[in-house]
Amino acid sequence: HRCSIGTPGGFFERVKDGTWMGHVVEHVALELQTVAEMDTGFGRTRETQTPGVYNVVFSYVVAEAGKRAGKLSVDFCENIIDGKDPKLDEIIQELKVLREEYKMGPSTSSIVDEAVKRGIPFFRLNRGSLVQLGYGKNQERIRATMTSQTGSLAVDFAQDKWETKSLLEYQGIPVPKGVETSRYGRAKDAVKKIGYPLVVKPSDGNHGRGITVGVNNNNHFEIAYEAAMKQSKNGYVIIEQMLDGADFRFLVINGTLVAAAKRIPAHVKGNGKLSIQELIDTENENPLRGYGHENVLTEIDIDSQTERLISDAGYTLDSVLDKGEILYLKTTANLSTGGTAIDILDSVHPANVHIAERAIKIIGLDIGGVDIVAPDVTTPLPENGGGIVEINAAPGFRMHLQPTEGLARNVAEPVIDMLFPPGKSSTIPIIAITGTNGKTTTTRLIDHIFKLAGNTVGMCTTEGVYIKNRMIYQGDMTGPMSHKMVLTDPTVDLAVLECARGGMLRAGLGFKTCDVGVVTNVSEDHLGLRGIHTVDQLARVKSIIPEIVKQDGVTVLNADDDLVRAMSEKTKGKIIYFSLDWKNNSTVSNHLKDGETAVVFDDGWLCMMKGQWKYPIVDVKDVPLTFGGKAKFNILNALSAAGAAIGLGLKLENIKAGLVTFFPSHAQTPGRLTMTDMGDFNVLVDYAHNKAGYDALIDFVSSYNPEKTIMTLCVPGDRRDEDFESIAESCANNVDTIVLFESYLRGLEEGEISDKLKKYLMKYGMEDDQIIIIYDEQSAVQYCLDVGGQYDFVILSNYDVDDTHFKIQAHKEKLEQEKSA
Repeated sequence: HRCSIGTPGGFFERVKDGTWMGHVVEHVALELQTVAEMDTGFGRTRETQTPGVYNVVFSYVVAEAGKRAGKLSVDFCENIIDGKDPKLDEIIQELKVLREEYKMGPSTSSIVDEAVKRGIPFFRLNRGSLVQLGYGKNQERIRATMTSQTGSLAVDFAQDKWETKSLLEYQGIPVPKGVETSRYGRAKDAVKKIGYPLVVKPSDGNHGRGITVGVNNNNHFEIAYEAAMKQSKNGYVIIEQMLDGADFRFLVINGTLVAAAKRIPAHVKGNGKLSIQELIDTENENPLRGYGHENVLTEIDIDSQTERLISDAGYTLDSVLDKGEILYLKTTANLSTGGTAIDILDSVHPANVHIAERAIKIIGLDIGGVDIVAPDVTTPLPENGGGIVEINAAPGFRMHLQPTEGLARNVAEPVIDMLFPPGKSSTIPIIAITGTNGKTTTTRLIDHIFKLAGNTVGMCTTEGVYIKNRMIYQGDMTGPMSHKMVLTDPTVDLAVLECARGGMLRAGLGFKTCDVGVVTNVSEDHLGLRGIHTVDQLARVKSIIPEIVKQDGVTVLNADDDLVRAMSEKTKGKIIYFSLDWKNNSTVSNHLKDGETAVVFDDGWLCMMKGQWKYPIVDVKDVPLTFGGKAKFNILNALSAAGAAIGLGLKLENIKAGLVTFFPSHAQTPGRLTMTDMGDFNVLVDYAHNKAGYDALIDFVSSYNPEKTIMTLCVPGDRRDEDFESIAESCANNVDTIVLFESYLRGLEEGEISDKLKKYLMKYGMEDDQIIIIYDEQSAVQYCLDVGGQYDFVILSNYDVDDTHFKIQAHKEKLEQEKSA
């Protein structure tokens, strides 16, 4: 708790001096997690413009526990203020339970940590241990210690203990003799043949479930048989000879023995004073032991197996063991049941290394655990009477990562070496696009360019998520969950991700770095929402994209926009500027003097500039998106898209091919400057949504010199009054008839949006009869289509893009039928 003071305990100095309550809540949330064995320490609290309301950010180890800690920290502080008992112990236990329920296990987390250390990104795919490492087509997946390279046939063999035993025995691997059966009578016959002591286990179990070791009489056998049959899924049980010696676990990864441990079952050692119960309690107080997987060792619980072992030894929990006497409390040595592990890798005999590696190869596993019972492993198993008793397809790593004694082994390292050998990429190129206007069109254009170049592109836009040009999810998909959809798709080799303000403020991004970052522009939009009240603050949000561009990546910036141009100071990557008027832009001129790259509009051409050299890409008249150069904002969008493609090394001929085949249409740019010729008049659909958008739209329409301009208009109810006014001012001076409709009321009553807009439209010169109010969006659309006359321009600035498109097509067909009649 250094806080801004920077020294241990600095937070408490801040408390003495006086600090925000939100700041206190932040530190309580961090401390609650840390006490619950989730050590974390990053936090920030910022005051909003509303007194007493704060934006609080803090880190977590387990998401569900972290979110709950936020709520509990508020309750804790309120209870302290009210003089009530905050019930700290209950809070900590609740967080521990959440931690165990949702945290990654030690094996999974070790592999993820190793991946992160190498810069390999990851996604957790479920609340368990299923994790994706890497992105797109270069991803690998793990579930605990099973990987996407683990063969299903090998897992089937390993889960069928009898099949495993038979395969190994056939190949000359030492295994104990035994019998597999589903009938109790045959099992009793096997007992007579093999003789006590025995091991009884389910044929298809794992993690030590249902296994009983040291069965030495008929009564014990009956109990062991029932326990094994209860855990058996296929109804078969194995009765086998119990080998003499200790329990060893060898770990083989990618054909190589990487770790070996001697496993000792949970036990207590008498001191002549304490009872068995007291010895267990004392051992559980060992700081190395903890709840679940929170520590190196797991607490010893007293179950029916423990009670039977104590009873078989002639004791009860109240009995006192003699000094030095050892009492085993479990029949198996699994760490999850309280066992301990001693690293012995360096003492393993080479013959036994060969046996273990060969056994895993025979079964066919990429990662396998070999369970051996032998007097020792310093001499060959065939000589000392030892043997392999089991092969595990998903061996736990904890005993090797944190042995009770001996050298800890980084067994996650060879896993990552296997999944991502030298030369194999773990990621795919990511192009991230943000800005106030034009980002959706730019995103779609970049997608189109790379699709034509042969890439399988995953794209997120305000319309939905697309994989290889097919929509897989509809909606405004510009936040982190949408990014994750693309990055987890194993067919995608390039991600083009639109990143909107709302998603970034609400939940951040779905990736930590990108190869190319594009910022189209920054202007007033959505101000007054989520703590963003000024254009400078909005620019700060948008600048996140340049900030996360990789050091060897490229940032594409609008040199004609002061706020975007300033983002050059925030990026680590190389910069490609784009500009409509580069000759009068000193930033671009100086950039080119330094030998850098820019994409510019020059004498009617889109060109790439490298230092003093100019490389024409395409004549603007051949780019359908620009409407022959009339749509200046789409020239900028085309330049930014070209800059992004250049940033990833695409050839200019590929970029040209994309630019000349990308048409402003409902199929390629829904709701973004799509024009339909109705015969006598034109209909233009564009979701302008802010003052800069409407200014650009009206400027474009004016270039056609229409007889009359008719327009639908609505502003979402959560916008500021000054936004209503600025949009109304832009439209009032340039539109002849405005039809107001209502959508996205967002807290306002029906009629309030229209009343506000009408008030401001009339303030800036429109007459009452120029303003039509039709609350229903599609009725407003139909009205405009019905009144459109010769040489008119109908602008439909609508939200329901699909229905608007269908209305236009239906009206066009109607007009054509009337003409031909």
